[in-house]
Amino acid sequence: MSPTYDLILKGGCVATPGGIAVMDVAVSGGRIAGIGSFDATQAGEVFEAQGLHVLPGVIDSQVHFREPGLEWKEDLESGSRSAALGGVTAVFEMPNTDPSTTSPEMMEDKLARAKGRMHTDHAFYAGATHDNTDLLPIMERMAGVCGVKVFMGASTGQLLVEDDEGVERVLNAISRRAAFHSEDEYRLADRRKLAVQGDWTSHPVVRDAEAAISSTRRLIRLARKTGKRIHVLHVTTGEEMEMLAANKDIATCEVTPQHLTLVGPEDYVRLKGYAQMNPPIRDAHHRDALWKAVNEGVPDVLGSDHAPHTIEEKSRPYPASPSGMPGVQTLVPVMLTHVADGKLSLERFIELTSAGPQRVFGIAGKGRIALGYDADFTVVDLKARKTITHEWSASRCGWTPFDGMQAKAWPVATFVRGRGTRAPLATVSIQKDFFVTAEPGALQQMLVNLLNNSLKAVVLRHGTTVPGQISVSVDYGGSGQLTVSDSGCGMTKAELSRIFEPFYTGDPKHGHGLGLTFAHSVVVGYGGTINVSSTQGQGTTISITFPKATPV
Repeated sequence: MSPTYDLILKGGCVATPGGIAVMDVAVSGGRIAGIGSFDATQAGEVFEAQGLHVLPGVIDSQVHFREPGLEWKEDLESGSRSAALGGVTAVFEMPNTDPSTTSPEMMEDKLARAKGRMHTDHAFYAGATHDNTDLLPIMERMAGVCGVKVFMGASTGQLLVEDDEGVERVLNAISRRAAFHSEDEYRLADRRKLAVQGDWTSHPVVRDAEAAISSTRRLIRLARKTGKRIHVLHVTTGEEMEMLAANKDIATCEVTPQHLTLVGPEDYVRLKGYAQMNPPIRDAHHRDALWKAVNEGVPDVLGSDHAPHTIEEKSRPYPASPSGMPGVQTLVPVMLTHVADGKLSLERFIELTSAGPQRVFGIAGKGRIALGYDADFTVVDLKARKTITHEWSASRCGWTPFDGMQAKAWPVATFVRGRGTRAPLATVSIQKDFFVTAEPGALQQMLVNLLNNSLKAVVLRHGTTVPGQISVSVDYGGSGQLTVSDSGCGMTKAELSRIFEPFYTGDPKHGHGLGLTFAHSVVVGYGGTINVSSTQGQGTTISITFPKATPV
């Protein structure tokens, strides 16, 4: 009798340690049970991956999900949902919550909060302070803990360990590799007076390159002195990369998509507070130096440093605006766009997002597609062309610094131990209340018809296993506009010319051809206009405009 499996991912370009090739992957009990060719009848579920790349599950080793205490910005559920929708299968979450994760009791509380609520695998950092060095050896050995995090700058209160003596005590107390936010707090304190009210371009002046360089130089010296291993987070300067390259026996490091993509001062002018993070976005010289280091093999991991704040908080004038930006959901499409542009190889992307974190942090059973490993897969379409938008973000903060970016690849499915999360079929964006003078039942039926048409078109193009996209948006300016867009099969020019004819349908098996006819009659009957644009093989957009109405 042939073996049976829980799931088979069929016909994808699968990235294994031996290379990338078209093959199937079989899953049983949450682990990879076979790699090769399998009959679809051998599985309880089949994911059709033809034309897609099946990558090892992306591990984001730096996120701030804000729970407990700051849940209006993000929480463990919303942050992990955003991660899964972006193709991330596991996250390492930071301790700077309220209260901070600085004791075994607080760690147990965070682990309990995560149980049954997070959509990805996860581990948590223990936060180091001047006063808890005796607890750190206990915490770093707890199940679900990825290590110790030390803030040498850019933090407040008890989590700030800015002095050499404090850092040395932490290093001497622990056994595992510690992760560091490396900025010199003493230099930052001296330079805060350089902040210009309302001018975000002064942020990298306050937090200049030397603040990071001098801190990392100190850190390497202290690591040598104590004989301990260090991991430097979100490195932003070429000088640091040179130092870290010369000390790879004790030091690993991380880069972020933000520091590889955004650039000052241009993006500070364009994005204002949305571009503000610590360490800061720097100029093109430093960005180019980071890319050079990436392609020379210096950085070990790619982390998002997902650190959301609300739009209201980010709208405060500098320097009252908080530092940090969301990034866990955009990590994959942003970096795979760099792959498409030739700045990064797909193999190096895999190394930075799966094999690298596995090696640096010693993660058992993850980081590669191999027999016996966890069935963690990031399934991507390297031919997709989609726009990153605020509306796409599942983060509670509701925005992204990459809004409007044309991505040249897209995550379509995420599997965590064999359990799948697919990209949402429909998204809705309503900017404000939308008032129309019309009979409610007619409007409801019109919208149902439009969505049914979009759903049929998406299924015809993508099938039922690979998700397409349907978006519904409402904009209320001088007149109200309703837009329904889909990534379905689209229409030819000949089909487009007949869409409002009664009983005309391009697909007689799936409809009677009255949906758009009814929609047209409703819209025109209430003084509106309806326009349809469509490209065969790409999708359709229907825009409906109604006269402005005053609510009763």
